[in-house]
Amino acid sequence: MDEPWYHLDSGPGDPAWNMAVDEALLEHAAGLGCPVLRSYQWTVPAATFGYFQHHAEIAAFTALRPLLRRPTGGGLVTHGSDWTYSVIVPPGHPWHGLRAGASYERMHAWLRDAWCGLGVATHLAPDGNGAGPGRCFVGWEKSDLLWGDAKMGGAAQRRNRHGLLIQGSLQPVPEGVGRADFFRALQAVARRDWGAAWRGLPAGDWMARAAALDSEKYGRGEYHLRR
Repeated sequence: MDEPWYHLDSGPGDPAWNMAVDEALLEHAAGLGCPVLRSYQWTVPAATFGYFQHHAEIAAFTALRPLLRRPTGGGLVTHGSDWTYSVIVPPGHPWHGLRAGASYERMHAWLRDAWCGLGVATHLAPDGNGAGPGRCFVGWEKSDLLWGDAKMGGAAQRRNRHGLLIQGSLQPVPEGVGRADFFRALQAVARRDWGAAWRGLPAGDWMARAAALDSEKYGRGEYHLRR
């Protein structure tokens, strides 16, 4: 049976706007009623860090600014030429009910299978290597996406009454593969394995909420210093 899924390719966005859109989509997940795959880029290089991390500690790891607190957990991630995405799942969906480890594995298995369809062999880490605590792409954790002996994909999650938000980054990416081709491959895997019936995400109340979060939260420097 077909399952409706939305895809939103946001294109390049301001760092604060990128975080605001993800949180707005999470808040509106129940009303949207089906999962959303969002792909997006960055108008300027930036770094993000996990919601529960301490700003002063993370700021010592990188000189890259702006440095923004994500709505999800995880460690420090630098952005610019990476391919970033988010997945938003409404409450009541089977993915929302998975434990964190199983949800993480499902996400990266999806990415792995999409790369396979493009002729790129990646695999999931069987365990972590303990390198670079607090910095997402220094080491890797169990079920991170590895390309050869290096990490290519990491993600962070937030699950609450609104739904599930996964924010992920792919870096570096193989030469000769286009970003649009990869996200088409990702959709093809979901269509094959889950019966995903893709459609564009319509405009809605989530857009106004994203604008408010941008101006009142993520666009304010003091928010990111709060912890």
